[in-house]
Amino acid sequence: MKPNAFVSTRADRTGRSRLWTWTLGCALCGVLSVVATAAPARAQSRASEQDLGAVGNKLANPLSDLWALSVSINAPQFFDGDVNTGDPEVGGGMVFQPVMPFPLLGEGEDQWRMITRPVIPLVFSKPTPRGFNEFSHQGGIGDIQLPFLLAPSDRISGNFILGAGPIFQFPSATSDELGQDQWALGPAVVAGYKTEKATFGVFPNYFWKIGSAGQDSNEPDINQMGLLYFFNYKLADAWQIGFNPTITYNHKASSGNKWNVPVGLYVGRTIKVGPLPVNIKVGGEYSVISEDVFGQRFQFRIQVTPVIPSLVREPVLGR
Repeated sequence: MKPNAFVSTRADRTGRSRLWTWTLGCALCGVLSVVATAAPARAQSRASEQDLGAVGNKLANPLSDLWALSVSINAPQFFDGDVNTGDPEVGGGMVFQPVMPFPLLGEGEDQWRMITRPVIPLVFSKPTPRGFNEFSHQGGIGDIQLPFLLAPSDRISGNFILGAGPIFQFPSATSDELGQDQWALGPAVVAGYKTEKATFGVFPNYFWKIGSAGQDSNEPDINQMGLLYFFNYKLADAWQIGFNPTITYNHKASSGNKWNVPVGLYVGRTIKVGPLPVNIKVGGEYSVISEDVFGQRFQFRIQVTPVIPSLVREPVLGR
């Protein structure tokens, strides 16, 4: 590496960190201001018309017609592996995920939708091995993922949950330890089934590298999968029980370090906060298969999801 390469890369990272911080801050302020303006009139009638238990069950469906702002606090997280002989390393983070189902064509049971639910990871602390029993801890913004899922009308899908489309990954990480410094693209699919009491299914996606974001990157080309599998059962008084872990697979990792397979359980309830329905889940996930060298073993999760008014009510392509 040239003598000034590290300085240049570091300056680029600092500039990108500031840019993404300002961008995310402005975006969040914009969303909150729109919601604050629209919520009192629309959300009151919406909440009064819908059973809160049914709202919780619909939120478990990645392709439902509910607009929402999901915040998942994943802390503490415990990491361990062959490079660590002491206590597990502790980390934590948060994922902000606005859920935006845009009506495309038709109305009622004949309506087609395009659902996007960007995944914006905010890392409080992530342990990174620097050697045997040596770790650094980084915080900042991770790589953002953005899916676009086309869902057919309820008349076509019936009780099945069906959707598919592309998913993008952007090199938005504010440090090398929090991202892969590459642009990536791949397919995403949702398949499942819903009843009055239960919602369950899978949400796999796969990424391949389509370009590099910087120079002198030592990261292997992205070739990896994420698979969310979910189940939600509606209980009395708007309570619910279920799970929604995400299995990860990295094809470029060495043998014994490709898979992380968590199992989990949560308990949740949907309540009203002012005019808005708010779903709250508390649970934990344990990785029955984890990376040998170093990987996540357990995490505690609190997820808070307020349902907001639909910001786009008319079909984009007409009725």
